[in-house]
Amino acid sequence: MSGIRRDRPLFVFDGHCVLCSTGVSWLMRLDRRGLLQFLSAQSELGQALYARLGMRLGDSYVYIDHVGCHTKSDGYLRLAGALGGWWRLFKVFALVPRSVRDWCYDRVADNRYRLFGTSDHCALLRPEERARLVSDDVALRSQLARRKASPHE
Repeated sequence: MSGIRRDRPLFVFDGHCVLCSTGVSWLMRLDRRGLLQFLSAQSELGQALYARLGMRLGDSYVYIDHVGCHTKSDGYLRLAGALGGWWRLFKVFALVPRSVRDWCYDRVADNRYRLFGTSDHCALLRPEERARLVSDDVALRSQLARRKASPHE
């Protein structure tokens, strides 16, 4: 995994995508302990992260934890582990080859705007959910300033 890490998991998502914003709203409701933090890919920090990872904003969301950066199906498996409880059962999909899992992810991701639409930046989030968005993270900025990292190192 990349050299970028976080003690508190961070889910970086497409803030214009209706599917993505709705999913984040749902994750926030599931995460009653407030373990996860969220960052819009369109924010200044989100754009800096994608640039450092050499990714386009539409390539994938990014999930960052104590191990590193994870994208596509690997990120969802890490997220299931972080949510705990019954969500850990989704880790059984790790038995499916990554290429197959990521192919499925890519089909949805490539068509998400057409199928689900777009909205203004994070418009679908309620005010209390918008309050959970990270606006700045000094430790993450410091890591971004170091060396170029790959999401698949």
